[in-house]
Amino acid sequence: MSGLTSIIFAQAWVLLLLPLLSLFWYWRKRRAYYPDLELSSTAGLGPAKSWRSRLRPILPRLQLFVLGSLILALARPQKVLVKENIKADGIDIVVALDVSSSMLARDFKEDRLDASKRVVQRFVDQRPYDRLGLVLFAGRSYTQCPLTTDHGMLKQLISRVECGLIEEGTAIGMGLANAVRRLQKSQVKSKVIILLTDGVNNSGKIPPLVAVEAAKKLGIKVYTIGVGTRGRALAPIYRKANGSFVFSPTEVEIDEKLLQQIAESTSGLYFRATDEKSLEKIYAQIDKLERSKIEKETFIRHRELYQYFLFFAVILLFLHLILQQTVLRSIVQ
Repeated sequence: MSGLTSIIFAQAWVLLLLPLLSLFWYWRKRRAYYPDLELSSTAGLGPAKSWRSRLRPILPRLQLFVLGSLILALARPQKVLVKENIKADGIDIVVALDVSSSMLARDFKEDRLDASKRVVQRFVDQRPYDRLGLVLFAGRSYTQCPLTTDHGMLKQLISRVECGLIEEGTAIGMGLANAVRRLQKSQVKSKVIILLTDGVNNSGKIPPLVAVEAAKKLGIKVYTIGVGTRGRALAPIYRKANGSFVFSPTEVEIDEKLLQQIAESTSGLYFRATDEKSLEKIYAQIDKLERSKIEKETFIRHRELYQYFLFFAVILLFLHLILQQTVLRSIVQ
């Protein structure tokens, strides 16, 4: 539920009287130049120097503010309070992200992993009504974030993802099985896994097709994404004792046949991303394919504000009368 406010005037036509205040001001100034009191000579009248004479111009200004406040009160300003009840039939989505060292290949801006993290974070921003989770895999798999609606926390966890935290390898079956496990108890109608990898399944205790069968039984749709340029890319080939990687041009190998089979078996789609721009387009396409059903009920009510302007006008009017009859009293009215 969200609240939106704005100010409107129920009798907006009354605001047309505001320009008349300038005529009133002109009339007051004209009276100042042509007083009703006639004198035979003004030789004895010097410039006004007392504090009372300096304050006397306040009186017509107070009258102006009184009239302006009354006009605004008559126009009936109102605060519009809009409330929305949002009912969303959300989708549970788990992103299974490959974090093997090959994801540091520099055929993307910076590297594949950094590009993937940026795109996934933007994808999270587009899913305000869905629960999302994050599973990481390399030689084995673990859950970085379970299904959650706290997207701020999820984005923080995505930003902390690094290569080298899990033993080396590409256990696609383990990553998929872990993601399926995250969705096993989900009660929503639509359950989706987005699996992203840049390699070939070469480790893990669970074969990919076994994980696919589990996904099919639970009605989970799997979108698979292969990331990496076609041909050769500058990729890490081994790691030094100090933890840094040595890079060398390496042939890009992605098991596209397996990824296609996983997607087709679960009524999903397979995509190939060769750069960050194409990866962003893939996530945008998935975002369009998997939309949450949202129903909005809008309630509008008005809160009257005229009493504040009326109260202000009365206060100024009393102030004007007090000043006029006391410290600023004059024989010329």
